[in-house]
Amino acid sequence: MCGIVGFVDNKPKSKKEKIIKDMADKIAHRGPDAEGFYNDSVVSLGHRRLSIIDLSDKGTQPIYNEDKTKVIVFNGEIYNYKEIKEVLLKKGHKFKTETDTEVIIHGYEEFGVNLFEKLRGMFAFVIYDKEKNELVGARDHFGIKPLYYYKDKENFMFASEIKAFLGHPNFKKEVNKKALKMYLIFQYSVFEETFFKNVFKLKPGHYFIYKNNKLEVKEYFSIDFKKEKKSFNSLKKELQRTLEDSIKYHQMTSDVEVGSYLSGGVDSSYVVSVAKPDKTFSVGFSEAGFDETQYAKELSNMLNIKNYQKHISSDDFFDALKTVEYHTDEPHANLSTVPLYFLSELASKQVKVVLSGEGSDEMFAGYNEYNEPTILKIYRCIPLFIRRFIAFIARQFPHFPGQNTLKLYGKPIEERYIGHGSIFEEQEINNVLCPDLRDDMKIKDVLKPYYDKVKGKNEITKKMYIDMFFWLPQDILLKADKMTMANSIELRVPLLDKEVFKLAKTIPTKYQIKDGQTKFMFRKIANEKIPEEWSKRRKLGFPVPFSKWIREEKYYLKVKEMFNRDYVDDFFDKKYINDLLEKHYKNEKNNGRLIYNIFIFLIWYDKFFVELA
Repeated sequence: MCGIVGFVDNKPKSKKEKIIKDMADKIAHRGPDAEGFYNDSVVSLGHRRLSIIDLSDKGTQPIYNEDKTKVIVFNGEIYNYKEIKEVLLKKGHKFKTETDTEVIIHGYEEFGVNLFEKLRGMFAFVIYDKEKNELVGARDHFGIKPLYYYKDKENFMFASEIKAFLGHPNFKKEVNKKALKMYLIFQYSVFEETFFKNVFKLKPGHYFIYKNNKLEVKEYFSIDFKKEKKSFNSLKKELQRTLEDSIKYHQMTSDVEVGSYLSGGVDSSYVVSVAKPDKTFSVGFSEAGFDETQYAKELSNMLNIKNYQKHISSDDFFDALKTVEYHTDEPHANLSTVPLYFLSELASKQVKVVLSGEGSDEMFAGYNEYNEPTILKIYRCIPLFIRRFIAFIARQFPHFPGQNTLKLYGKPIEERYIGHGSIFEEQEINNVLCPDLRDDMKIKDVLKPYYDKVKGKNEITKKMYIDMFFWLPQDILLKADKMTMANSIELRVPLLDKEVFKLAKTIPTKYQIKDGQTKFMFRKIANEKIPEEWSKRRKLGFPVPFSKWIREEKYYLKVKEMFNRDYVDDFFDKKYINDLLEKHYKNEKNNGRLIYNIFIFLIWYDKFFVELA
């Protein structure tokens, strides 16, 4: 696991050497073990290494093909690299290292862009082809590893993290204010262009070719759900075999010790029960209802595994926020990001690699929102125009039980389901923003192109599709990568594997949600490895008592001070957001999640545009 940087420039080589090192130093946490650089009259490439495979100096990047006409910087792990290497050896390729990196560059030499679909793993890499004078960059199928690029009329640069661009003198650091409105609704940045102007995310399953100051982005892998008519038992058996195979691949492809994160949920519990690592890691909060560490401890004891734990205090949480937002690069308001930071810090004292259970919910229909009560399914049968009218009437009254449901189901699914953020309501959002940032952009403007691709599918499949494109790569996987890398450890997600997905996408809906249970088939598989209490447990995630804390004066005042800084008027209606805070503090209304979204954006802005001005 590593960090990569690079840029195209005609500056003298001596100047470029300093710039590329400055960029790499900004992300040294991603690879504290070694650094390596390539510079010529056109391109500069940089690499920070966290040694996982082939710990010798031979594994240091950049790495070349035989005649040095191609050079690569790579971040990730390829789990089937030995199989691909065997094919390449038979075709006459010569290898100098035991790394998966060298397999990629020889694979590209042999197969071109057709290589990307063959790779099984997590990756972000850029290859410089000297003969063609072009850069080719690719990101893995699901977006486990990040890859950003900055492009304006004169400059092109890329990096594993946006903060690396701060090391380049030509980088113009500007806030992309157009990203704010949808962030407040989704709780994360949803557009290809990030919160920094001219900085873009390369989408999962895509690659770019940069040549002669022109950038072309193409897709090599697309997510789809194609249900097949198979018996429950035969599909279950095949999926079970593939899952166990994936976990073994993810565990064995390493020359260092591999541990595992462990919560009280079915996903990480299943991974641990199959992998049986020597060490597991868990965090929680002391407040009642916000701690699952006892379940992790119990399962670890059953499996004779050492479990390491940490309980996070309110002071720990607030003190870490600025560090966390610096590492996420963009404002990221998922409350679980902070405990994940502490979990990664805990694990980093013991291991270099950890397994985790991300991806299962999106592939196997695990979220509670997928499992609608019967009464709501019946209510959805009422014509939409009638439900819209009922929602309009409901908004005219003070809050009452069921009001939010009536308002929500007064919308078609394209406006109703955006994933798991859904923080501010669309009707309210312009009130939160300062007058200059108010516009007519709607949620459907963002989601319609994706919903259009699943027309005719059932609602569960539509929700899973949206989550695979938005929630998974832009929230779940982003925080997983950034929080582990902030602590210089590698996180692997064996449930989110392309071979697993080949089967997962074929599972009929009736096997996904059944008898009131989400991800029914996966739970049945897990139940053969872990106690039924674990396999049936309702998903909690990382619950955080932020809403409770900011009703205490100490933390209320922290938020209030941030809400009233001079620059707040550039983004928000200061009176409106302070009113949200006051009503919450006085226990008149629970505005905790709304407040956190705003608070996090301001912490991010303060870090990148005030402290690092």
